[in-house]
Amino acid sequence: MDKLEFKGDINEFKGKLKQAHGGLTDDDLEYEEGKDDEFFGRLQQKLGKTKDEVVAWIRSLG
Repeated sequence: MDKLEFKGDINEFKGKLKQAHGGLTDDDLEYEEGKDDEFFGRLQQKLGKTKDEVVAWIRSLG
C-alpha cells in the first residue's frame, strides 16, 4: 500500500471524513507524521473495516 497524500487543507478533509461517518471524532482523526499505523488502527476499529478498505474509503472521499 502506498502512502496517502492529503491534498489541500487537512481540516477540510477531516470535515469530509466526519460527514461521511458521523461517529468519527477529532481524536479518531488525529494524525502525526510517521504514525500511520496508529491512525489507520483507530479508523479500522471505529469503522469495522480492514486497512485496505479504510484506505479505499478515504481515497474515494478525496
